[in-house]
Amino acid sequence: MRIAVIGAGGVGGVFGGLLAQAGNDVSFVARGEHLAAIQAGGLRVHGPWGTHTIRARVAREPAGLAGGAPFDAVLVCVKAGQVEEMAPRLRPLVGSGTVVVPLQNGVGAAAALADALGVGPVVGGLCHVSAWVDGPGEVRTTGTPLQITVGELSGGGSPRLERLVEAIRASGAGAVVADDVLAATWEKFLFIDPLSSVGAATRAPLGVMRAEPGVRALLIASAEEVAAVARARGVRIAPDAVARTVARYDELPATITASMQRDVEAGRPSELHEQTGTVVRLGEQAGVPVPVHRFLLAVLSPQEMAARSAKSG
Repeated sequence: MRIAVIGAGGVGGVFGGLLAQAGNDVSFVARGEHLAAIQAGGLRVHGPWGTHTIRARVAREPAGLAGGAPFDAVLVCVKAGQVEEMAPRLRPLVGSGTVVVPLQNGVGAAAALADALGVGPVVGGLCHVSAWVDGPGEVRTTGTPLQITVGELSGGGSPRLERLVEAIRASGAGAVVADDVLAATWEKFLFIDPLSSVGAATRAPLGVMRAEPGVRALLIASAEEVAAVARARGVRIAPDAVARTVARYDELPATITASMQRDVEAGRPSELHEQTGTVVRLGEQAGVPVPVHRFLLAVLSPQEMAARSAKSG
């Protein structure tokens, strides 16, 4: 398959690297030192299997990848807060048979892509992966979990998704077609948002958060708020979604942290507004009280404003 990966960070670098290693024609969009390093020496993907060095076409903008055969798939792996700005710039990559897959933390990326590109090429998507940028031109994953879930926005699968799923599985990652990708996206959000929001506020890894009774209560209350907002919006998440999320928190390695927490700790702009802030905004719209998220948003907003100001300056 010919695949464009928009954003070569932890998510895009790992999945794109595996797809390239498996023989697919993969191109990347990257920025700054990461772009320069990939251009000079390739993208190095570190995982339990060892290290793969991927030599691939890379550009600063999607238009730089245009030309040649049409792309079969575009994997959108930028941060959630960058999707709306990036979406119209993807038009040169989208042909009549292209499928555009969002892989963000959050619940608004598919709608933002569809607004810019039309509903036709866009599907629902999410991923489970523990991965991060380890330096310019370097990405790393623990290898567990390592899965992409996709689904047509109208529900279920399709031949175009089956082809992509087969390519992902052949690369060594997991791939699933969801009957209800909206519900699957919200269930992923129900997992990642409390981990991100409470983790960013406490600066603690998952093992500490789940062991300290007060913080554990915050994690569970945050998950319950996300579930309440989803159900108020008519999303058919599973009745035991919160219980399964808490069980997963208890099973994961104690050192786990979310990317939003790592960004906050490093003083970088984060997905605070796309995660914590989204729960507050959608809760207001649905008339669902979300006091834990309101508190966490208030606590984290000053540092987020400072990080964004420093970057723009």
